[in-house]
Amino acid sequence: MLQVGVGAKARVRFAMLVAVVSSVAVVLVAKEFVKPATKPAKSYPLHDEHSDENTTAAVDPYDDAEKAQIFSVKWNEEGFLPIFLVVTNDSDQPISLANMQAQLITGHREKIPAASNDELYRRLAHVNASGPKYPLPFPRTKVKGAVGKKALEEMDAAQFSAKAVEPHSTQSGFVFFDVGGISSPLSGARFYLTGLRDAKGGELLYFEIPFQK
Repeated sequence: MLQVGVGAKARVRFAMLVAVVSSVAVVLVAKEFVKPATKPAKSYPLHDEHSDENTTAAVDPYDDAEKAQIFSVKWNEEGFLPIFLVVTNDSDQPISLANMQAQLITGHREKIPAASNDELYRRLAHVNASGPKYPLPFPRTKVKGAVGKKALEEMDAAQFSAKAVEPHSTQSGFVFFDVGGISSPLSGARFYLTGLRDAKGGELLYFEIPFQK
């Protein structure tokens, strides 16, 4: 009888261990970043359509806790505002994004450019400007001040990285703005997008999108 009791306890403990491991696995899977589904830019409330150029840009700010749940990195705690940028090309020619520049102009007319990879990395690693320099690509091994592999993968997957928008297609991704110290960064703010060029190299008119709360 003693052997049976010990065996039963062992099975219960094993079942509990499996349950705990499974729960942890579910939590980890739930934290994986998945980029939002992309819709045509015209369908977003905040957009600027250039009908003569057959191009539309749209933005969707991830400025609340519920929307920010798609990220494992707590960007707001790091001082960054993620904005989902969508560019739709309804023309018959490709549009180059190689020289694209995104900028946030606050209600107090402060101009904030989209953060670079290096700026994002340094903030996540909590390294100041005078700290150690890391070569590109960023180190994936665990060193002091380095960013974890999962955060790096999320950063790579989330960012707007397209260099062109093919005819009758849409590209999307996140741009991040350093709004640390600004209590209401979108109050009276505007989003500017410049540097888009047509197939002949001509620059498209800039896109201007006001944030209406």
